Order: sequence, then C-alpha cells, then structure tokens
Amino acid sequence: MSCGLALATALLLTNPDVALAASVDPATVPADLTGLAAEPLFVDIVSRSGRLKGVAEGWAVSGAVHAPGFLTGSEWLTFRTEATALGELNMQGHLILKSRESEGDMTCILRGLSEDLPVRLADMEAADSPGARDLALAELVHLFDDNIAVITSPAQTFPE
Repeated sequence: MSCGLALATALLLTNPDVALAASVDPATVPADLTGLAAEPLFVDIVSRSGRLKGVAEGWAVSGAVHAPGFLTGSEWLTFRTEATALGELNMQGHLILKSRESEGDMTCILRGLSEDLPVRLADMEAADSPGARDLALAELVHLFDDNIAVITSPAQTFPE
C-alpha cells in the first residue's frame, strides 16, 4: 500500500463525518435526497472538491504542470493524496446512500467518481506531452466539478 493510500485510509477511519452520515436513519432521508448537501460528509466532499478544483485550475493557468519535476514535487504529491482521499469519501458516500436504499443517480455517480479519480490521476502521471498533460488536468477539473454538482444540484425528475 502506498503511503498516500495509507494516509487516505487513516483519514477516512478518523473522519467523524463518515460515522455521522452512516448513523442517519434511512427512514428520515427524503426519497429525492433533498437536504443531502447539508450533511457533514457531503459538505466535506463538496469542500474538498472545490479546493482541489481550484488548485488544478491554478496549475492550468500558470502552466505549473509543465515545470520539470512537477510530478515528483510536494505540491503534486499532496494533491494526489488529497484527491485519493476524496475518492475514498465518494465511495463512503456511495455506500451510505446504498445503505439508505437510495436508488437515485447520485449513488451510482459517487461510486463512478471514486473509481474514476485514480484513473485520472494515473493519466496525469502518464501524460508524455504538454497537450496530454493539459488534457489530463482538464479531466481532473471536470471530475471535481461533477463531484460538486452531483451533490449541490437539486434532484431532477424527467417525464416518462
């Protein structure tokens, strides 16, 4: 297990928001998940996503991702660790919603985000040209944006 993954796991195990969200009685949660954005775990996910999105956007503007040694530097390694922890929180959110028997898209989307983050981080590290690195960074920004939107956007219903 990498140090980053070990740290992310340790942080999750000590995160009181995960335990609090897991303790919510499923019967008290509206079927359309209104109010979910106010629960501490989901507030934390939105906050972390917003911060990481801001960092990634800053790198895109400054071109910092193209600096020699960027991917071995402390900024990237810290970012990677924090993004990995966010992915784990997304999975916790997925599992909690699933335990509440939520059938909404959010349950699946949170799982997808948790699975996609490591892939996008690996894409960033595998990028072998400035264009590929820019694309990988843009994909990370989109993931963070999706993470925010899926929690904060009101539920939508579509006519059948």
